Amino acid sequence: MAAESAKQKSRSDAFGGITLTSPDKVLYPSIPLTKRDLAEYDARIAPAMLPYLANRPISLVRCPAGLGGPRFFQRHATKGMSDAIKEIEIPGGETDQPYLYIDNEDGLFALTQIGTLEIHDWSVTVDRLEKPDRLVFDLDPDEDLEFDALKEAARHVRDFLADLGLTSFLKATGGKGVHVVAPLTPKAGWPDVKAVARGIADALVAEAPDRYTANPLKRTRTGKIFIDYLRNGRGSSAICNYSPRAKAGAPVATPLRWDELSRLESGAPYSVETLPRRLSQLKSGPWEDFFTTRQSITGRARKALGLD
Repeated sequence: MAAESAKQKSRSDAFGGITLTSPDKVLYPSIPLTKRDLAEYDARIAPAMLPYLANRPISLVRCPAGLGGPRFFQRHATKGMSDAIKEIEIPGGETDQPYLYIDNEDGLFALTQIGTLEIHDWSVTVDRLEKPDRLVFDLDPDEDLEFDALKEAARHVRDFLADLGLTSFLKATGGKGVHVVAPLTPKAGWPDVKAVARGIADALVAEAPDRYTANPLKRTRTGKIFIDYLRNGRGSSAICNYSPRAKAGAPVATPLRWDELSRLESGAPYSVETLPRRLSQLKSGPWEDFFTTRQSITGRARKALGLD
């Protein structure tokens, strides 16, 4: 015990410009994983995570007492937050309160300091709030479905998007589902992007009504996969790449290559403890071409979806 205590004291409580309070507070009891452990994960993962997260409005799942204690969802600034957590006014929001974003590693540490266990980000950057730069399809399976059915659905969505001229990327959400994400050149506004997302979801349901639903009501999902296109509405968000989840074991939302899908056994293949090693072994990022992919929703695609 004395040796363990000495080891803890030798680890720093300062991360960048942020000093943790209660660094030994256990946030994930089943592992156990402390606030300091999570900040160390932030430090290791920041170079991979920040390109997807920085300068985007975010929503948080906070568990200040750790998993198992009270949790709450937060999207607006409150008094006492670190200066590393930035604020932005978004006209037409649900309230007049500023929204949140971060722009560097200190922002990640500051979020961990206040007990953030999940980070969800918008599909826009703070300098182009009305021009989404991605389409997100959250494939959420009924709990009784085999995971192979979800994998086949992900391929179906990928191929459907490809037929519309859109390259897409795969993410295991750290929960039970996967996301299929298509980057967009930020030209179209929120209403157009959401209309296209719904058109795609409806077309997929029409192709396989026994397998899919685009209706968010729980009673419509029995034995099916919910194609959640609602992530593409103004003010909506999706779990950020490399964010932990507020679930036992600290699973992580993990970008994957499409050729990894066949080996995937669940929506939570990696955790805070195992993800850094995965990244250290990769020769290139799994979404290496995401930011260099230039594509838009074309007139041909809109016509194919019956939107023109």
